[in-house]
Amino acid sequence: MKAFGYRKSLPIEHPEVLLAFDLPKPTPGPHDLLVEVKAIAINPVDAKFRKRSEPAEGAVQVLGWDCAGVVRAVGAAVNLFAVGDEVYYAGAVDRPGANSEFHVVDERIVGHKPKNLSFAQAAALPLTSVTAWELLFDRLEIPRLPAQREGVILIIGAAGGVGSIMIQLLKKLTALKVIGTASRPTTQAWIEDLGVDHVIDHSQSIAVGLEALGINEVDYVASLTQSDLHFEAVAKVIKPQGRYALIDDPAHLPIALLKRKSISIHWEFMFTRSLFKCEDMLEQHHILSKVSHLIEQGELQTTLGEHLGTINVENLKKGHALIESGKAKGKLVLEGF
Repeated sequence: MKAFGYRKSLPIEHPEVLLAFDLPKPTPGPHDLLVEVKAIAINPVDAKFRKRSEPAEGAVQVLGWDCAGVVRAVGAAVNLFAVGDEVYYAGAVDRPGANSEFHVVDERIVGHKPKNLSFAQAAALPLTSVTAWELLFDRLEIPRLPAQREGVILIIGAAGGVGSIMIQLLKKLTALKVIGTASRPTTQAWIEDLGVDHVIDHSQSIAVGLEALGINEVDYVASLTQSDLHFEAVAKVIKPQGRYALIDDPAHLPIALLKRKSISIHWEFMFTRSLFKCEDMLEQHHILSKVSHLIEQGELQTTLGEHLGTINVENLKKGHALIESGKAKGKLVLEGF
């Protein structure tokens, strides 16, 4: 089967940063689905993994942790899906990625694809939807409707893939006021269209931006990018006994700044449940099922930002370069071979 990956960790400018390979079709294990890949999305984790994880000598690392496709075979212990089902999922970082014609994945982290979305539209959703859902409702424990817990959440870097679905989940499922940050007119317009209540420019002072809105404090902060750069500002604007969550990899985070306010800190990594085979691993199947239902009911929309064409080396390089530039809006999707 066709597959795309790398043998050495190289900068995006290098001509062999990503390569095409002919690999054996994988065989599903007891809990696995064999999926014919129809569309994939590119995420920051793809670029991070490529730059930081050097394959063993002679080995090939296949990337890709967002996929939509069709089940072609099932393992002996599978009971949630059948051959022919259309599915979407984000996979697991301790297994080969989905940038290939066929892929195996544990059924417990897979959802049925929303019926009203194309494969490309569906591929934009799994990783960011699970990340946003877990951060909001598992880590920060934000009450969902009909609970009327009022308050304010600040999303730093709201125009990316996670922020794009997070805004929608908050507006549909909670009573919180949502403030999103974005620094460019195009990304500011993007999050306004998604339903954010207010937009502030994170290239300027976050505190000044909040004051201009008549808001001095926020109850929750979801930091999706450059957490170290904005951490001191967060320490000033978050309410005492507030909650702070982040998803990126800051080199330095002076958490002592939050001690006087008794702020709780939560790290969200959506691969934790699959990586450690947590006893609640099936919860990711349930999350994707809930997201699929909300989409089919017209409550949520796909966060596809740009369709980059077919799944090939050149288009994958283009996507990685765009991710690394920090200028991506929504999700970057490729479709078909």
